[in-house]
Amino acid sequence: MEQALIFIQDNNDILTLIALSVAAISLLLMFINLFRAGRLVKKYKMMMRGAQGQDLEKMLSSYMTKVDASLAKTEEVRQAYTEIMGMAKNSIQNVAVVRYNAFDDTGSDLSFAVALLDHRGNGLVISSLFGRNETRTYAKPVSNGASDYLLSGEEEQAIKKALNKALNKG
Repeated sequence: MEQALIFIQDNNDILTLIALSVAAISLLLMFINLFRAGRLVKKYKMMMRGAQGQDLEKMLSSYMTKVDASLAKTEEVRQAYTEIMGMAKNSIQNVAVVRYNAFDDTGSDLSFAVALLDHRGNGLVISSLFGRNETRTYAKPVSNGASDYLLSGEEEQAIKKALNKALNKG
């Protein structure tokens, strides 16, 4: 221990100079860090202020409100789409017309059969027989492309044409 004290007394000027140098370097590093911290605080405040001087937190809150409203609107549109698709499945999608001459004594193909079917082949077939003195109209239900009622050849042909349209779509 005594040797350490002698060393310190002999080199007191050098050790004081070293201590002062370390203190000066520490003080310099502290000022550099304060300067950098000040610049970071300044940048942070600018960032938080946002575009056109708005507060970034308020802007983000406003955007989140808009996103929530958009999500709600998207859900409304999805529900409407589902509802419309359900209605479309039950709507008439396939129509076919067969025109023909029902009687030899009348000219032109004024008689017709019209098939009105949904995508599953359900609907009806309407026939109109045109004669010189009278016209008769018949409607028959169609289920899965067939009817419980006796169908004429033209009615069957109209149903087949409408079903072929359904197959060509799918």
